Amino acid sequence: MGRVVALVVALLVALLALPAGGWPASLAALLGLGLALLGLLGRRLPGLGGGALPAAGKSVLITGCDKGFGYALARHLHAQGFTVFAGCLLKERGGDGARQLEDLRSESLHVLQLDVCREEEVAEALRFVRENLKEPEQGLWGLVNNAGVASFGEVEFTSMEKFKATAEVNLWGTIRVTKAFLPLIRKARGRVVNLASMLGRMASPQRSSYCVSKFGVEAFTDCLRQEMYPWGVSVVAIEPSNFIAATGILTREGVDSEAQQMWREASETLRADYGEAHFLQRVEQMRAFVRSGLRDVSPVLDDITEALTARHPCTRYNPMEPHLWMRLLAVTHLPTALSDWLYVK
Repeated sequence: MGRVVALVVALLVALLALPAGGWPASLAALLGLGLALLGLLGRRLPGLGGGALPAAGKSVLITGCDKGFGYALARHLHAQGFTVFAGCLLKERGGDGARQLEDLRSESLHVLQLDVCREEEVAEALRFVRENLKEPEQGLWGLVNNAGVASFGEVEFTSMEKFKATAEVNLWGTIRVTKAFLPLIRKARGRVVNLASMLGRMASPQRSSYCVSKFGVEAFTDCLRQEMYPWGVSVVAIEPSNFIAATGILTREGVDSEAQQMWREASETLRADYGEAHFLQRVEQMRAFVRSGLRDVSPVLDDITEALTARHPCTRYNPMEPHLWMRLLAVTHLPTALSDWLYVK
């Protein structure tokens, strides 16, 4: 906490020095100090979590465990001592992730079929979890809404169907599963952890359908968090940066397929106005993008684990590189015209 106090004092000094120090220099110093203070308060500080709760005896449902974060998290939390219910989209179709989790043959790891877009599968998952909780009267400790899809395309090239399909998984799937399991979570005074994204608070060209869905997840998380305070339930947003290289949520093959469809379905006017060269340049940018990002998912796993076990978890966690963290701070706290000038124009 000493660093926080020091920054607060420095910020007050900068405020007092504004008239004497000259506005341009003082404002720049004030802006930097303010961003640093806001950022530090938004990051985890040692000791503020109040210590860790034991995993033994606690059960957690995770959606989207076929691959990526969900698959890795199911194994990680199981190793930590949680009873894990791993929802997999492809369990009934012999998906590799579901099969590998089942091959662990553990009584504390249950693999279940779960398409977050289908009401009947969510209802069946709820029935399965209720029947397999060791102590049903204590409820379900944790729900991790991880299932998600990614997409790309400038707004005019993105169909309404793509906007709806992306939101159906990322946003409505999160809401659908949460509403179904919330009574069990309230009974346990447990945790709801939603996988949002850095792009849930920071827009990005070519990613509008994804950003819209993740901005919605952020809003849903904030509303639910405020509603759950009286119930003793913590609601947390995890905001990862770019982990595409680790998760494979976008692939070159997927980018090429989407690009072909977008160009094929674009109107003659749209093709003429943008031009094929511009379109292909954007596609090439996305092809390069799928090879980028962090390859180690442990920062995300660690933050989700803390969100589930800390006595007083943060409301948001930001597993990301320092430069992207600073960009997120700038975009969310600076005047929009200034942040657009810095990062977009």
